Amino acid sequence: MILVTGGAGFIGSNLVAASLEAGSGPVAVCDWLGGDQKWRNLAHHLIDDVVLPENLGTWLSQQRQLTGVLHMGAISSTTVSDADAVVRQNFQTSRLLWEYCAEQRVPLVYASSAATYGDGDAGFDDDDSAVALAKLKPLNLYGWSKHWFDRWAVDQRDRGMAQPPFWAGLKFFNVYGPNEYHKGDMQSIVAKNHSPVSAGQSVNLFESHRPEYEHGGQLRDFVYVQDCVDVALWLLRSKPRSGLYNVGTGQSRSFKDLVGALAAACDQPQRIDYVPMPEVLRSRYQYFTEARIDRLRAAGYNQPFQSIEAGVGDYVRRFLSQSDPYR
Repeated sequence: MILVTGGAGFIGSNLVAASLEAGSGPVAVCDWLGGDQKWRNLAHHLIDDVVLPENLGTWLSQQRQLTGVLHMGAISSTTVSDADAVVRQNFQTSRLLWEYCAEQRVPLVYASSAATYGDGDAGFDDDDSAVALAKLKPLNLYGWSKHWFDRWAVDQRDRGMAQPPFWAGLKFFNVYGPNEYHKGDMQSIVAKNHSPVSAGQSVNLFESHRPEYEHGGQLRDFVYVQDCVDVALWLLRSKPRSGLYNVGTGQSRSFKDLVGALAAACDQPQRIDYVPMPEVLRSRYQYFTEARIDRLRAAGYNQPFQSIEAGVGDYVRRFLSQSDPYR
C-alpha cells in the first residue's frame, strides 16, 4: 500500500490517480475533505482509506505493509500567517513521517517548494549541502517551513542519524493542471481564466515595476502536474541518490506566454489588461524562477517536460473544456 498525504489536494490527488492507474496497489489518503468539493478530486478512483491528519500517528502505528509514502500534505498558502499551525502541519507531520519511514524502512518522497529560494538572488540550484541551503532566504512563512524541513532532513543525513532507506524532497516550481479547482486564489492563471478566455474576455496581469521586464514579461518555470507526478513516481520506483530535487521544466516562460498558450488552446485571440501590482507585494515579488534540473537528469530521469503550449493544450482539451474536469 502507498500512503499519499494531502491526497485530496492538487498534486496529491494526481499522484493517487496515477498510482492506481499504474496498478501500483492500494492507495490510502491522509487529508481533510472539508466542505469545499475536494472529495471530487478522489471521486474517480477506488481508494483504500481516508485518514484524518490528526489521526495519522495512530494509523501509522498499525501499518506494517506500506511500500511508499508520498507526502504532499501541507499548508501551502503563501499568505498564511498562523505560524503555529504551519509548524504543526509542515514540519512536525513531516518529521513524524520521516521517523516512521526510517523505522519501518519505507521510501519517502515529500513536497518541498521553489518558495525556499526566496527572491532568487542565491540562484535556483538544488544543491543539498548544508552550506548551500544556509544561503537561501525564503520570503514567506510557507517557504520558511519547507526550507526548515529540507535543512533538517539534510542535517539528519549529514550526522548519520536514522533516515528512510530512500528519501527525496521535491522543490516544485509553478505547477498547473487538473484538480486544482478547490484552491481559490491559489489556482493557476490557466484554471482561473479558462472560462473568461473561452468567452473572448481579457486576462488581468500585473504590470512590471522593474525596467528590465516588460508588462507580463515576469518569468516563471511553469510545469504541468503530470510531469510532477511522473518525477515523483519515478523517484519512488527507481530510488537514486537521496536528497533534494528541483521539479520544473528548466525553461522559464513569461506570464504573457502562458496566457497566449491558454488563448490558443481556447481558439481565441490573446487579450490582456495590465494592472498595477499591489504595494504590499512589490518588495517580495519574484520576477524570475527557473529550475536547474541537472541533478534530476544526473540521477537518471530522462523524460522530457512538456512545454506550456503542450501542457496547457492537454489541460484545456481533456479537463477544463469537459463537463467533468476532474482527473
